[in-house]
Amino acid sequence: MQKWTDYIKLDLNNELITQVFTEDALFFDIETTGFSPASTLVYLIGCARRVGNQLIINQYFAESKEDEIRILQHFLSLMNEYETLITFNGIGFDIPYLKAKCDHYQLAEAFAEKDYLDLYKIVSSLKFLLKLPNYKQKSIETFLGIDRKDTFSGGELIQVYEEYVKHPTEYQMFFLKQHNYEDVLGMLDLLPILSYKNFLMGGYSVTDIESNVYRDFEGNEQKELIFTLKNDISVPKRVSYRYQDFYLICNGETSKLSIHLYDGELKYFFDNYKDYYYLPAEDIAIHKDIASFVGKDYRRKATASTCYTRKTSLFLPQCQPVVKPFFCKACKDKLTYFELTDEFIDSPQVIRNYVEHIIKTMSLQKH
Repeated sequence: MQKWTDYIKLDLNNELITQVFTEDALFFDIETTGFSPASTLVYLIGCARRVGNQLIINQYFAESKEDEIRILQHFLSLMNEYETLITFNGIGFDIPYLKAKCDHYQLAEAFAEKDYLDLYKIVSSLKFLLKLPNYKQKSIETFLGIDRKDTFSGGELIQVYEEYVKHPTEYQMFFLKQHNYEDVLGMLDLLPILSYKNFLMGGYSVTDIESNVYRDFEGNEQKELIFTLKNDISVPKRVSYRYQDFYLICNGETSKLSIHLYDGELKYFFDNYKDYYYLPAEDIAIHKDIASFVGKDYRRKATASTCYTRKTSLFLPQCQPVVKPFFCKACKDKLTYFELTDEFIDSPQVIRNYVEHIIKTMSLQKH
């Protein structure tokens, strides 16, 4: 068995490092000769931990099948000192694989007692923003502009390891070690990707609202309301996403949310249509107490779809009735609108609730 240790100075001015990579957290990544723990071998486990402003990388390498239990014992001993495990697809692969190996060797393990942060799961929830061809670690590193010296994939290194076991060379060992080392170190470099998740979870403040007039592709004049948001944590690269009447841009320390304004007439539907009469000539509904003064020939009992009054104004769309009163184009429309008023513009909490609703709605769409 081989054991390697390396020390790197950390930049603690990085807010995500201080928030996520605490001294109670352990990064780790494993290298195996296949997917099934019953028929393959874990031959390398790499870990990264923080002590003050220092990053310590430990790697445990099995030079033969007989070393597998030894590297597991070293890893478990180190893991027991930490509360949080940070991985890339560890919940999907690494942890089930290691648990199966521990069962095989009858090694006590405490995986169930740990907290987990799986970077792959978080990044997968950002697909609508990032729009990457795939969400492997190397693809995300490329997106973030991270340069790797390692040129092999984990699958390609299986043959390198099998050849090493038969005829070990320093050349083979270098590539096996380097790949795992960069995977572990790369997880630390991936932390800026969490800034997008932090934003979507409400990590911003609304700093400005402005209206804008533009012309669409057909030359028609359109109106929009633009919310300027200050990101709590700066995002590493510009991303954007459009959904229906909403357009979001995240760029560095600032995000912009543009909402297309509806300029025209909408309907406000009364709740209890049985208490109303519909007046066809005026195309509105009025309460039955007032309708008693209207001739029977000019009124009829309202239905759910005719129990409304009409209003012409500028309106903001919403996917749920967050702001009331709300207006619709038709009775059963899921998309509703509310009037753009000075009262709305002067209400920071209502604005915050509305912006949170729109961003959450965008993030929950299936893509």
